Amino acid sequence: QHQSIPPAIEGKDIVGIAQTGTGKTLAFAIPMLQKLSTGKGRGLIVVPTRELAYQVEESMRLLAPALGIRMAVFVGGTSMYQQRQALRMNPRILVATPGRLNDHLERGFVTLKEVSVLVLDEADRMLDMGFRPQIDRILVNVPKDRQTMLFSATMPAEIMKLARLHMQLPLRIEVAPAGTTS
Repeated sequence: QHQSIPPAIEGKDIVGIAQTGTGKTLAFAIPMLQKLSTGKGRGLIVVPTRELAYQVEESMRLLAPALGIRMAVFVGGTSMYQQRQALRMNPRILVATPGRLNDHLERGFVTLKEVSVLVLDEADRMLDMGFRPQIDRILVNVPKDRQTMLFSATMPAEIMKLARLHMQLPLRIEVAPAGTTS
């Protein structure tokens, strides 16, 4: 967090590599909330599983409402109707799995034109789970002029390719777990 939050607050693109459970959520949540609280735009956090979507939402639930920022979670296995109702409340942050977000995009229920901060959390897991086509569709729908933060536990070549194609001079911040030999 202490390595990635300051440059993220400055608006820099970040590629963060750290093991699961090391506090990556606040590393992107704090800069996103700060940016959204001082201006327009929307935040989009894409995660591989519904469980992680709810964990991210829970982590941000203490901070976002205090700043007047509403959130909505889009995951499969839950009511599309309820998610559409949540959209009517004009959430500033969307937390979504790739498949369900694409369902909303294809039906015209949501637009990503206002996204100013994009986070791909656990990007390596999303690619391992076969979400690359859905991620590509999402990336086509967000503005080119945005801040992008990509977080991953590992850094396979496909992640670096994704970063090169869709990020602007990203800072690579890698944190090894305690006790790891360099």
